Amino acid sequence: QVQLVESGGGLVQAGGSLRLSCTASGRTVSSYLMGWFRQAPGKEREFVAASSWSRSLTYYADSVKGRFTISRDNAKNTVYLQMNSLKPEDTAVYYCAAAAHAYTDSGYSSSNSYGYWGQGTQVTVSS
Repeated sequence: QVQLVESGGGLVQAGGSLRLSCTASGRTVSSYLMGWFRQAPGKEREFVAASSWSRSLTYYADSVKGRFTISRDNAKNTVYLQMNSLKPEDTAVYYCAAAAHAYTDSGYSSSNSYGYWGQGTQVTVSS
């Protein structure tokens, strides 16, 4: 059974930074696409960023491109999301996700491509 545990959320002022971490257990993530999604109150869950199983590719939503950076440390079985220049509209619960199948990035922006989810961590950006 795969378990994903996020940490690093919190309250920050607009323009500030946070780094989220997601540590996996029960599976080595090196062969799997890993993603971050977020859900704001009253809104649907949306794709934020993903790290390819090949490690050389990353994908971002247009809304965070240039501000957020996804990375992974396979030795620690951990994925990170560095968030800079935060805006109030970035306020949401952020979820880490692991793909259901290895060696594919297919559907990286769709939540349906991910089989495992963390419990979420709250990020609040004040204006």
